[in-house]
Amino acid sequence: MVQKTRELTEDARVRERVDGVLDIMGGLGGTYGKGRQLVDALEDVAQEAILQGDFALAQRFQRFAAYARGELFLEILENHYDEEARQRSEEGMRRMAAMGAARAVAALDVLCRDQPDATATDARDLFRGIARSADYLGLGDGAGGIQLSTREVRRLQQYGHMEIVLRSLPRPASADAARMMSDVLTDVDAGMLAQLLELRARQAGLAALRTAVEDPKSSESALHACLKNQEWIFGGAYVAELARRQYTPDTILDIPLLRGDGSLHVVELKRANITDLVIRRSGHLMLGAPAHRAVSQAQNYLRTMDENRPAILAEHGVDTRRASATVVIGHPRYVTGGVTSQEIAETLRTYNTHQSRIEVITYETLLESASRMLALSSARQGADEELAP
Repeated sequence: MVQKTRELTEDARVRERVDGVLDIMGGLGGTYGKGRQLVDALEDVAQEAILQGDFALAQRFQRFAAYARGELFLEILENHYDEEARQRSEEGMRRMAAMGAARAVAALDVLCRDQPDATATDARDLFRGIARSADYLGLGDGAGGIQLSTREVRRLQQYGHMEIVLRSLPRPASADAARMMSDVLTDVDAGMLAQLLELRARQAGLAALRTAVEDPKSSESALHACLKNQEWIFGGAYVAELARRQYTPDTILDIPLLRGDGSLHVVELKRANITDLVIRRSGHLMLGAPAHRAVSQAQNYLRTMDENRPAILAEHGVDTRRASATVVIGHPRYVTGGVTSQEIAETLRTYNTHQSRIEVITYETLLESASRMLALSSARQGADEELAP
C-alpha cells in the first residue's frame, strides 16, 4: 500500500520521504518489527503532505502510522486503500448474507413441516428465539472445537460491530417510504452530503470533548485524545494538525498546528479540573500557580523553537521562528474561592493583553467558540439546502 501510494504524488519531497519509509520496511528483518523508527517515518510523510496541501495523502499516511503503532486493524486499511482486499471482504459479507438467508429458509421449512398451519406470528417467534439463543452459541476450544486465528477473531469482532450499526439504522415504515428514501439519495448532491457528514463528525467530536471536560477525573491525555485531529476547534487560522510532535530532543508538543503561512502554532493542554486557576489576593484577582507553570512551559517551547529554527526548517519544512502558542487550562466549574465565570474571563483577558506570543484560555472558552462556529456552519448548511434546486 505504501508503494502504491507513492505513485499518487509527483512532489519530490513527499516521494523522498516515502522512499525513506520503504527503505526502513525493506531493511534487515523484513517489513515487520520496525517500531518507533517506522512510525516516525510514516508521520514524516504525513507532515510533508500537509505542508504541500495534499490532505488526502496525509490522512492516508496518518492511518498507516496508526496501524504501525498498533492502533488500527490491517483490515480497515485494506478496505480503505486495497481494492482487491475490499472486494474479498465484500464477497465474504455477501456469502455470509446468502448463508444466513438460506438458513432462515431452512428454519421456515422445518416450521412449515412441523406446523402446517403456522402463521407469520409463529415465524417471528421462531426467529426471536434464534436471536436470543445466539448469545449462548460458541465455537468451542477443546477436542472437536475450532481454533481461530487472531485475524479471524478480529473479523468476527468487526461483524459484531457491523451488526450493532445495522440494528441502529432507521427503517422505513413502508415500501413507499423506502422508494422515497431511495429517490432522495439518488438525487443528493455529493458535495453537500460531504459537508453534512463533516458537520456531524465535528458535532460528535465537540460532544466528546465536552463530556471529557465535565468529568473531574479526566486526565490531560484523555483531553488530548478528544482534540486529536480536531484543529477546526481552535479556529479557522489553522489548516491542519502536524503529524510530528517532536522537533528537538527535549521538546514534545501536545498539539502542533500549521498556520496558513506555513508557521507553527503550539497548543499546550492542561487539565480542566484546576481549583486555583484564578485566585484572589488582597482583593485582586490573578492567575494561580498552575497557569503560570503552564505559561512558563510554553515559553520554554517557543524559546527552543526560536533557537533551532534553521535546523527544523531544513529537516521538517516547518517555520518555527516567532511561533505562537495557546495554553488551554481549567474550567470555571472547578474553580473555588467564589470566583465567577465572568471574573475568570476578565482576569484572563487582562493577562493576555500583556502577552505577545502566548494566549491562555479555558476549556469553557474553547467549547463556546467551537459551538458558535458549528452553529454558523449549520445555519449555512441549511441555507445551502434551501437554495439547492
